[in-house]
Order: sequence, then structure tokens, then C-alpha cells
Amino acid sequence: MRRGFVAVTALTALVAGGCGAEGRDVVVEGTPPATPYSGPLDIPVEDVDESTRGALLAATGAAGRALECDGEIFGGNGPDGWGSGDGGDTPEDGLRLHFDLFAPEVPRSGYRVERRETDRVLYSFDVGGRTKVAVVVAHDPQDRPGWGPETDASCDPAELPAEFTGSGRYEFWTDAQGERQPVARIHSSVGPEHCDWQTVRFLTLGRGERAATYVRDPDGALGTAVATAPYDPDVPLPADARDTGYRHGEWRLWLTDDRRTAYVRTPDGVEAWPSVTDGVACM
Repeated sequence: MRRGFVAVTALTALVAGGCGAEGRDVVVEGTPPATPYSGPLDIPVEDVDESTRGALLAATGAAGRALECDGEIFGGNGPDGWGSGDGGDTPEDGLRLHFDLFAPEVPRSGYRVERRETDRVLYSFDVGGRTKVAVVVAHDPQDRPGWGPETDASCDPAELPAEFTGSGRYEFWTDAQGERQPVARIHSSVGPEHCDWQTVRFLTLGRGERAATYVRDPDGALGTAVATAPYDPDVPLPADARDTGYRHGEWRLWLTDDRRTAYVRTPDGVEAWPSVTDGVACM
């Protein structure tokens, strides 16, 4: 799994965002979790290009195994991307290098040393005493002197504190009870400004090969070949549509069994968001 890969669909990966907290320490004392990771830190990894649980575990080594997610691993990386002149003098330098080089969409402060060995250190970002982000830094790996990032892994962004996710790429949806839903289950995102897609909104259900993505494109910014049908701002709700229970602000998501169109009920009526064709990308 190459650096920069995040286990999300191509469309949701279009918008970049960062998470951080100015003035906070990158590494803190913290409180050890109830069940700290006790396995080896030096686990061989594989270069994969999938987002299944098995693929992510194979790609993220000890970092993936140190997570304590409510759901599945969301993303991560194996060793790659830093050169002979990048390594730092301390393990914390290696952690900072991870953030500087790869700009992961995870918190950049508040990490705790979970395990320390002679040539590796496991850093964890914990929520409620459970590890949600893990980074393993290594000392003097082959052809790379100094401390630098080796593997990293993270849980679904919905498992991170809202203060770190509010300015990121994802728009979080809730269920009918107001519980924030995993990004891997449902999320939306605004199109990137550098492609003049900022009036576009993508809605994605699921992930990987089974994901379905719908588009709200009121100004036709994507052209005519992207969606399976035109966006329609005012349609009757089909008789066979059902309320999914998913909510985003005043939006309510309804679907029919064929799932070709997302029907979004608003205070003003019902909008039809068509599904998108394969190959939509913004460079």
C-alpha cells in the first residue's frame, strides 16, 4: 500500500482536508489503555491496493493491529515515502515527519507512547481509552538513517472527536436517533474548488467495490457524461421509496430498491440525486 493511499472511494478522495490543533503538544503523557497492544512492532507488510480488512491489516503491520476500532480499520499505509535525508534525531521527530510528509487526515497532537523498543516506538491517539490512530516510527531502517514513520493506521473518522473532524473533507450523517454514522457507511463531500466543483456535492453509501455514489450538481459543473440521469431539484417521492433514517441537517435520505437515485427530502420538497458513472476524477 503506497503512501498517500487512504481507503476511501475515488470520489470521496477528491477533497483534501486536515485535522490538527494549534498549540497542543504532539506527544502527551496520556493514560495507558486498559488493553495496551502487546504484539511485535516489526511485522512484515504487503503492498496492497484494496480496502478490505485483510488487505489493510497486511499493509499496516503493527499499526493496524494496535487499533481498537468500533468498526473496521478505515485506512493506513506501509513503509514508503521518506528518504535518506529526512530522518529525525528522536522518535517524536519521526512522528512529526509522518505528519509533514503525508498530511494524514487525523489529529496531529495528543499522541501517547504506547510501546517503546530500541528501534521502534508505537504512538497512539486514544478516544475513551481506546486507540483510534496508531503510528509506528522506526530508527535506521534500510537506507534511511534516523527516525521516521514506518506504518500507520486509523479507525473510521466518525470515531475521532468532532473537534478534529469538523473542518475535514467529510460531511457526517446521522441515523434517526442523531448518532453519527461511520464514513464507511455513509458520508457526503463538497467538490474541490481547484476543479470549480464547489457547487457539487457527492453522497457515498458504503465503500470499496460495493459503494454507490450520487451527485447533486445544480449548475451542471460536471457535464452530462458523469451521472446516469440529470439532477432534479423538484420531484415527487416515488411510492416505493423508503426512509433510510439517515440525516444531514435538514436533509433526509430516501431510497428505492434499485438504488439508482438518491431522493433527498428537504424543507422545500424532494431532490433527485442520480448515481454517477465510473471514472469520475478531479486532477
